[in-house]
Amino acid sequence: MIEEAAEMFDIKENLKKLPACPGVYMHKDALGNIIYVGKAINLKNRVSQYFRSRKDMAPKVRSMVDNIAEFEYITVASEMEALILECNLIKKHRPRYNILLRDDKTYPYIKVTGDEFPRIIKTRNVARDGGKYYGPYSDAGAVNRIIDLLNSAFSLKRCSASSFPEGFRPCLNYHIDQCRGICTGEISAEEYRDSLKGAVDFLNGNTGEVTRELREKMKRASDEMRYEDAVVYRDCLEAVKTLSETQRVVLHHDDEGDILIPAKSGETMHVILFSVREGKLVGREVFDLDGDVYETDDRKEAVSAFMKQYYSSAAFVPREIILKEMPEDRELLEEYLTDISKRKVRILRPERGEKKALLELASKDVIEMVKTLDERSAAGRERRNSLRNELGEIIGKMGCSVISGDDREYRIEAYDISNTNGIDTVGAMVVFEGLRPDRKSYRKFKVRTVKGQDDYASMNEILSRRFLRLLDGDHNFSVVPDIIMMDGGKGHVSVAEEVVEAAGLDIPVVGMVKDDKHRTRALTFRHNGEWEEVSLRDKPLLYKYTGTIQEEVHRFAIDFHSSVRGKKAIKSALDEIKGIGPVRRNALLKKFGSVEEIKKTALEDWEKLNEIPEMDRAAAKSIYTYFSE
Repeated sequence: MIEEAAEMFDIKENLKKLPACPGVYMHKDALGNIIYVGKAINLKNRVSQYFRSRKDMAPKVRSMVDNIAEFEYITVASEMEALILECNLIKKHRPRYNILLRDDKTYPYIKVTGDEFPRIIKTRNVARDGGKYYGPYSDAGAVNRIIDLLNSAFSLKRCSASSFPEGFRPCLNYHIDQCRGICTGEISAEEYRDSLKGAVDFLNGNTGEVTRELREKMKRASDEMRYEDAVVYRDCLEAVKTLSETQRVVLHHDDEGDILIPAKSGETMHVILFSVREGKLVGREVFDLDGDVYETDDRKEAVSAFMKQYYSSAAFVPREIILKEMPEDRELLEEYLTDISKRKVRILRPERGEKKALLELASKDVIEMVKTLDERSAAGRERRNSLRNELGEIIGKMGCSVISGDDREYRIEAYDISNTNGIDTVGAMVVFEGLRPDRKSYRKFKVRTVKGQDDYASMNEILSRRFLRLLDGDHNFSVVPDIIMMDGGKGHVSVAEEVVEAAGLDIPVVGMVKDDKHRTRALTFRHNGEWEEVSLRDKPLLYKYTGTIQEEVHRFAIDFHSSVRGKKAIKSALDEIKGIGPVRRNALLKKFGSVEEIKKTALEDWEKLNEIPEMDRAAAKSIYTYFSE
């Protein structure tokens, strides 16, 4: 039961264990899904607020708190780090109650361009273009002030011009001594780079000289009663302080790597994996290790064995793996990982710098984490066992065999149909292994043989194709589910039963019956020719679980239908234009992003379309004519 699972994680006791330091916390529901990610200057105070008086809580917060079964957290060194990590985790997990924060906002970087005469600019996009990137920073205002300060202090180039033909007129910055006149030929590339070096040293953390100069200017301005100037220098000093904080969550280059830290709680050895992607700490996973070898305290051996087993089947092996202690077989491991990933992989134990700081941060977090690992593990086992028992009870009522005596989870396949008034009908299959979705096993189907609105016939087609692929030996459909769940009632169950029987298989089929609010209220199935229905109202864990499956298969089907419909609309709009084939269509969409933007450009100034290399004037004029008519 859900209450029993929640009790395994004692919220009151774990609140007492929270550290009074900055960090990110993750609230989870009874199924272990992350439903909210938040940041805190003081984890203990912030997380505790959720479990105090509900009197002044907003309805949304109250609803979230009702669904919290447990929480976990990651400690960091500063509020800035917490903010950046919060952003990364929200984008990764897309928690239900973070919907208002669900945007594509990215934090600004300071970029030193890779031009002959490099500029210092603000950007929100990191690319492999020869530039050097510093950040990201959470305070965009501070970034703007620092860029202005560096450009002024070192008389750096501000214009975007890359060539200066004869007669090129200098801009205002040259005339007010804010630029050394690159465009006039008064300074060579070598001399300019000497000036730039001071700005780069500052961005690399050597802020002492600039800070001293700013303080002197602020004092002089104050003594001379130039208070407005003094305020400007004061703001620049604050910006220097903000940007010079060590950004240990984000490395200052495009790094990818995993940090592996072994930890023991009780009799269980764990390996905690922190993922760094594109220079950002983006997540944390805990792996339990089984076997006699892990009952010892040999952490080096545990990490070595983990790397061999985990990365041999992982979809991605990073370029760097950061460890606290080097295993005895490091060189052999590097050779093995390089071979399976087809690129050079290094195993590091950093002694200084950003990677050392990041390793220390992760190690500190693991110390806090170990305190609750056993409790979370027990809570997870309780949830899995409860769910397996409740599913087994349903399957037993159907006269089918149940799983018992091992740790294997039930494999669920669920199906749904989506269309618009019978047009562009598609089908979706999602797969759950116990509590967790198995997204690599999801499948999409375009309905081919059914015309118009006929969900039963459409469902028959996609189920038939799924199990024919199984019988034909297609490895993409080779795993047989333990249970099939249909998003619907008796009609959908009957269709699935016919297909399963025709394929010569024995798989129990249940229907997810919805209430008037489109929530799964019951499971319906047939046993010995008679229909039975099991209400989920008194089975909160199973109620939540089947509701999650129903929402997921519905979402997956709708997303696929929307993509099919959208591609069809784009294709029909552009392919009807004379002279526009696939190459030009793709080039136009890459440049302008949408058909609507292409139309807008064509009607405002159609010759701009001719600026794309794949286009010519005739094709551009043809687009204008099409949309203007």
